[in-house]
Amino acid sequence: MVMMVVMVPGGECSRRGSHNEEQCYSQNFLHGLNPSTIPLRRGAPKRCSTKTANGPASKAVFPHRNEQQAYTENTMGAQAASSNLSHKRYFFEKFGITERLLERCLGEALSAGGDYADLYFESVAATALGVDEQIVKSASQGTSAGCGIRVLSGERTGYAYTDNLSPERLLHAARTAALIASGPARQPIQGFTETRSADLYPVPLGGFDLDLAARLELILRADRAARAYDPRIVQVRAGYSEELRRILVVASDGAFASDTQPLCRLNVFVIAKEDAITTRGSAGGGGRAGLEQFVGSKSPEGLAQEAARGAVLQLGAVPAPAGEMQVVLGPGWPGILLHEAVGHGLEADFNRKKTSAFTGLIGQPVASPKVTVVDNGTIAGRRGSLNVDDEGSPTQEIVLIENGVLKGYLSDKLSARLMNMPNTGSGRRESYQAIPMPRMTNTYMLSGEDDPQDILRSVKRGLYAVNFGGGQVDITNGKFVFSASEAYLIEDGKVTAPVRDATLIGNGPEALKYVSMVGNDLKLDEGIGTCGKDGQSVPVGVGMPTIKLDRMTVGGTGR
Repeated sequence: MVMMVVMVPGGECSRRGSHNEEQCYSQNFLHGLNPSTIPLRRGAPKRCSTKTANGPASKAVFPHRNEQQAYTENTMGAQAASSNLSHKRYFFEKFGITERLLERCLGEALSAGGDYADLYFESVAATALGVDEQIVKSASQGTSAGCGIRVLSGERTGYAYTDNLSPERLLHAARTAALIASGPARQPIQGFTETRSADLYPVPLGGFDLDLAARLELILRADRAARAYDPRIVQVRAGYSEELRRILVVASDGAFASDTQPLCRLNVFVIAKEDAITTRGSAGGGGRAGLEQFVGSKSPEGLAQEAARGAVLQLGAVPAPAGEMQVVLGPGWPGILLHEAVGHGLEADFNRKKTSAFTGLIGQPVASPKVTVVDNGTIAGRRGSLNVDDEGSPTQEIVLIENGVLKGYLSDKLSARLMNMPNTGSGRRESYQAIPMPRMTNTYMLSGEDDPQDILRSVKRGLYAVNFGGGQVDITNGKFVFSASEAYLIEDGKVTAPVRDATLIGNGPEALKYVSMVGNDLKLDEGIGTCGKDGQSVPVGVGMPTIKLDRMTVGGTGR
């Protein structure tokens, strides 16, 4: 099957970012990080630039077609010596792809002109299990493979994909994508240059080789622990999913990149009931590792108890107050507000089309001087991290806002070329069936110098929001609405009663200007975030320290 997608100038991207609670559930806000794994304070990350920590690319991966075998045998190394190199030869051995075929496909893609072309090969093995009321309601295992071929001509994009990796179908897809251009044929590519990248997630071969029984036991343990937490827990659902994604990206500029990307997550959802009151709680964890990661706060018992705790807590909650007040956001998962209300507006495609509230503001203050925001795709094992993005570029650590000043945008190859800005390695896609676009990886605010307890003590009357459910933001103006799944009243500097049905309403760029205190307790979420944009979903991470906003509108039914 060959499908074609023709993009009009600039593409047609959604102007709205959203976060769906059913996709991601709520996160365990209590989980912290080893301080050595991420930069905690401002000033540590690099500036937005084309330089990466991985050094220059190695030369001449396939300088001549007859050297492919030597490359496979010598450069890649033996599988037993380094399992994480297997992705470099996977498509050649599994599907019979050759360097000559890659060159022919790129030549066909540029046969009608065009400025650039690339091939994105993908193979995914996935497993999913679900238990509802102690009964296995779903179980699936499957594999998929395909290739997407893209041609850029000015601002226009021609795209075709196929799930048949035979030479005939690949060449047909390449000719289909080429229809976007109209001009003389470009010189076919000769030889490729391998992109050097980090090794952020060694493939957990042992974990992924286990049978379904080991995975099923994880969610059954979660089910038992949630039910044992409190007799008011009346319903439990638990799910486990994993995938092993292999990619190969080759491009007309000579780029050659490959990666093997593991990803797991464990989710728990519970319902509690007391008299006529019914409440919900959820928790989850995951990352780019195998089953061995589900220990401690990420263990089935830890996640189940967190979900049950949240549901039981809400049984005694009072109605949330309404009006403008001081708001304190807890560390970790509340960073989803930063991701949605600010992060999407800093993606280059929105700014290239001038539909973002941050368009044209580079170098200008957009937040409190206490605010520094980074997007970092290079944190080992994190759900949003990648060795290379889906255009074959190494991911980076990018300063987006530094001391309140906007420093740059997240870009892919197309936006970088059209906007004359560095490529930040932020081109991501859901699968081979979709075009890449600028996307976030792990987005968070750096730690400040305030003690979290001092932040709470500074509030006379306000709201302390420590966990969030669903939310929505309009990219064009930055306006957002988020529901707090766990929040408390702050009265005379003390955290008092839990509240229910609290929503935070505001404008992303404006809200950041009211940040008056930033805690020294940066945490990232537990690792099951999924971000949606223009119909595509990709795994991401979020985080922040405890922060105080002097003004924010709270929606609620209380006084």
